[in-house]
Amino acid sequence: MNSVATPTLARGISRTAPPSAPRARSGVAAWADRLFAWAARGAALITLGLLLGILVALVAGAWPAIHKYGLGFLANSVWDPVNNEFGGLVMIYGTLATSIIALVIAVPVSFGIALFLTELSPAWLKRPLGTAIELLAAVPSIVYGMWGLLVFGPILATYVQQPLQTLFAGVPYLGALVSGPPVGIGILSTGIILAIMIIPFIASVMRDVFDVTPPMLKESAYALGSTTWEVVFKVVLPYTKAGVVGGIMLGLGRALGETMAVTFVIGNFNQLDSLSLFQAANSITSALANEFAEAASGLHQAALIYLGLVLFFITFVVLALSKLLLAQLRKGEGARS
Repeated sequence: MNSVATPTLARGISRTAPPSAPRARSGVAAWADRLFAWAARGAALITLGLLLGILVALVAGAWPAIHKYGLGFLANSVWDPVNNEFGGLVMIYGTLATSIIALVIAVPVSFGIALFLTELSPAWLKRPLGTAIELLAAVPSIVYGMWGLLVFGPILATYVQQPLQTLFAGVPYLGALVSGPPVGIGILSTGIILAIMIIPFIASVMRDVFDVTPPMLKESAYALGSTTWEVVFKVVLPYTKAGVVGGIMLGLGRALGETMAVTFVIGNFNQLDSLSLFQAANSITSALANEFAEAASGLHQAALIYLGLVLFFITFVVLALSKLLLAQLRKGEGARS
């Protein structure tokens, strides 16, 4: 009886003992999964809470200006702290104009850089050139501003603005676009400096997304006799368009939020006398940097916070438009497939 019972008991133990360990491990894993889910959810909620808190703080701080001016603040070009009269049109125009100029310059240049690094560059040049472009992103913005004010501004005034003013003297519209004192600071110089600053960001993103294109697709296109341009525009860009748009939006966000470099070269002029590209102007960020520390509590400070709220809204609109564009691109791609 004992000899028979012992193996039976041993077999029972051997059959029932192993499942207890996986059950314990599965319990620990489930607890860890729940903890990880709570932590991830908490991080997302904290981010949303911070965003909502910033928005509430901006609205509360800007409320005196919102109550007095309403949406008319956006169309008023008068900025007179002495008489407590404020309007944000000059700053909004300067912010949008310089950012658009920066994108117009930076996107083609960044595309060319990314195309050269991924398709045309010899192997020995790819790494040092890519590293050099990425190092441009590490240069402090104040250095760009000082260089733009002391070096680039005079060159632009002497070799670009003055010849253009001589060439277009008396020509309607074109003459107005290049009018203004040749001092080298203004909207165009700011846009060019911003373009130099955002090129590393856009070019790096474009290069990375171009590299993720499956080599088989490109090699198949080349095998069918396609040129490099045909491969890029018919294979690489359709495959990576979401990443390309994301890189452009990243550069635009950097241009909209840049402060120190813009403050150095835009001129900090709170009047909109003409639509000249060389006209000294102001931007939202430079106005905040120059005036917020000295602004008296009251309507002046509220107007500056109102400008910050406008910049917040502009950034939100840009992000929303980029999301809609990406959604349309994915929808069109799904319809074609």
